[in-house]
Amino acid sequence: MDGRNLVVFADFGISVVILLISLGLEIWAFSDCLRHKANAFEAVSKRTKTFWLALTGGALAVGALAVLTYRGGSPVNALGLFGLAAVTAASVYLADVRPAVKDAGRGGSRNMGPYGPW
Repeated sequence: MDGRNLVVFADFGISVVILLISLGLEIWAFSDCLRHKANAFEAVSKRTKTFWLALTGGALAVGALAVLTYRGGSPVNALGLFGLAAVTAASVYLADVRPAVKDAGRGGSRNMGPYGPW
């Protein structure tokens, strides 16, 4: 195997890993959005559950399409602008919305201090 084929093989492998990681993020965001109650989203002022389901579901569809249609080359070319927007939407959900909704879903007690219950 000469050097050029090795570089092409490594590029293909790294690109597939990047696409699969982005698909994993999108699956995680969508499945997490499904399991939370609708009133938790509105309680923390993070739009509605329907909005986030549509956004993360669309991101999942774009990510799955990018993985299924990938033929080689750069993963940015496979993802395109829609793929980058899909990864960004899933990341925003996981970084901003998920922690807020997760804390709201616990209910919380009035006698909670910064380190636990009093």
